[in-house]
Amino acid sequence: MLNCMIHGAQDLRLDTSDAQPLGPSQVRVGVKAVGICGSDLHYYRHGRVGDFVIREPLTPGHEASGQVLEVGADVTAVRPGDRVALDPARTCGVCRYCRQGDSNHCESVHFFGSASRFPHMQGAMREEVVVDARQCVPVPDSLSFELAAFGEPLAVALHAVRSAGSLLGKTAMVVGAGPIGALILMAARLAGASRVIVVDIVDQTLAACARVGATQTINAATDPAALDALAANKGTVDVCFEASGSYAGLASCLRAARPRGVVVTVGTLSGSSADCPFNQIMVKSLSCIGSFRFVDEYAMAVDCLARGLVDVSPLLTAAVPVARVHDAFALAGDRNQAMKVMVTF
Repeated sequence: MLNCMIHGAQDLRLDTSDAQPLGPSQVRVGVKAVGICGSDLHYYRHGRVGDFVIREPLTPGHEASGQVLEVGADVTAVRPGDRVALDPARTCGVCRYCRQGDSNHCESVHFFGSASRFPHMQGAMREEVVVDARQCVPVPDSLSFELAAFGEPLAVALHAVRSAGSLLGKTAMVVGAGPIGALILMAARLAGASRVIVVDIVDQTLAACARVGATQTINAATDPAALDALAANKGTVDVCFEASGSYAGLASCLRAARPRGVVVTVGTLSGSSADCPFNQIMVKSLSCIGSFRFVDEYAMAVDCLARGLVDVSPLLTAAVPVARVHDAFALAGDRNQAMKVMVTF
């Protein structure tokens, strides 16, 4: 079968590999669509994501959907022909974190397309993948495979919004207008936020967020005065979400948050923290919360997509056939052109 594999920095190949064996509680899925995430781009560009370094060829991709091809002897929940979205996390269910409801911190999780463990956990950017039946979430015929593959990033956004507490009638700010930031915006509106302000430095991504419900968009590079206005009088924003992965973005959140406000960090921070005003946490009695992946929000996300509660179609930039996977990665890495790019099989 065809298998996209990253062998190292800037070394992406379209290889072939043997089909995986199928266990009694497992499902073989013919992959139809896989989203290119920021972590996939990091593995491709740098051969690593933070401390997770590629030590063997890695199949990327953890935002996936497909069609059931074969089921194991013990599987009853799905059958061949079913259309499914694929939860990328296979958790153990027995460690202390799984038992207390924090499965996103499972001590032995297998997560698609990750070099966090060795041998690496291979991802979904291949013709077929074998998963546990519990990782398959059925999707209706009315939802395209490309839109169903948004289940994973939307689950991340839903978890971040749930982590913030009630947003009903509140003002929220999202720093970082990439796919996750845009989905947090949509999830915040769904949760009842009265205003959602989105901040970035790229006009094209801000325009995309305006199309999906942002009350106000701010280009921090060209309109810093607008950010200063949000920080006036000790801050004016109830809940801030940092989704840019930059300390400059976190600094904007800490300044804009009102006293006793909430700051949720979603992006993986990088760069220098020297100018980040961490004392604002103490001075304004801020609650700072980290939000990592998701717990039980994956099925919720797919349900939101299936019922049309969240329309992610404006975020889909292109669906690129796997034969042109290099073009897909190039497009996905250009923030002036792309929001979300899917590789299709």
